[in-house]
Amino acid sequence: MDLNHKLNRVVARHDELRAMLSSGGPMDAQRFARMSKEYSDLEAVVESINALRAGEAERDGLVQMLADPATDAEMKAMAEDELSVLEDRLTKLEQAVKIALLPKDEADAKNAILEVRAGTGGDEAGLFAAELFEMYRRYAVLHGWRFEVMEVSENDVGGMKEGIATITGANVFARLKYESGVHRVQRVPATENQGRIHTSAATVAVLPEAEEVDVHVEDKDLRIDVFRASGPGGQSVNTTDSAVRITHLPTGLVVIQQDEKSQLRNKQKAMRILLSRLYDLERGKLDAERSAARKSQVGSGDRSERIRTYNFPQGRVTDHRIGLTLHKIEKVMLGEALDEVIDALTAEDQAEMLAELT
Repeated sequence: MDLNHKLNRVVARHDELRAMLSSGGPMDAQRFARMSKEYSDLEAVVESINALRAGEAERDGLVQMLADPATDAEMKAMAEDELSVLEDRLTKLEQAVKIALLPKDEADAKNAILEVRAGTGGDEAGLFAAELFEMYRRYAVLHGWRFEVMEVSENDVGGMKEGIATITGANVFARLKYESGVHRVQRVPATENQGRIHTSAATVAVLPEAEEVDVHVEDKDLRIDVFRASGPGGQSVNTTDSAVRITHLPTGLVVIQQDEKSQLRNKQKAMRILLSRLYDLERGKLDAERSAARKSQVGSGDRSERIRTYNFPQGRVTDHRIGLTLHKIEKVMLGEALDEVIDALTAEDQAEMLAELT
């Protein structure tokens, strides 16, 4: 199917949806919501298509002017200049339309649950995990997103064993989904008195936050245990059984929440995390089936894959999936330059999908 035929189908579907939504005919709320979302999603695509076609019509007019023997030399020179600029704009418009037509990840518009865990490297790994957690918090603030800490487990030196947060805002998962994997750090630890560079790691998981309609969990599949919350070193931090452990029996997934003094709040938090992990598990199965033949590692979400190295002595950050190196580690850790990495990963992923469509 050529591009023009695809564009005609998109415009026709957009017109069809507009007619059905404005007809006032009988329609249940769920179908109306589904059609409204599809219409809204197509709106920007159709605007790009209209801009492309207007540009193509303008180009055709300039070509006709240049071919017309009656056009004087001065007008031809002006037409040639305009055509040169227009051709460049049309190339960009066509690329934008192609990207808009790519299959959408339904989870892109969702909020995300961020999980950061210390990996190999002892105390230094814990310190690095805490810095990554803070990097994402700062990145969220820069984008106007809400960053809600769900659980933090600290180590004895001010680092982090594990940190979980919910990030809420527009297209959060679309921006952060490429962050899942092993992040490696190379630097001289504060405790190293001989100046030797150590390598340690932390694991990042970014899950789309599931809604109740995304995952159906039956009560019989859950075991919920309550117990007394404890702090570092095992000391009691609460005199009531407020901590909650939820086990999803079919998969063996376990979530523990004890940050809140309220048992109900801990249970609600634990269910949010559990539903998102189950949703991510299901997405992983579907992605594996869809992309068995696809070799691209961008956005694979494999938690065991080493995706990025932060080299502090050399001041550089390297993303191994696309071979991108930025010599601005301080700005990356502040969240300020993280978009440069994410934009490059997004562009690479789009290029892979565009190649598959041609």
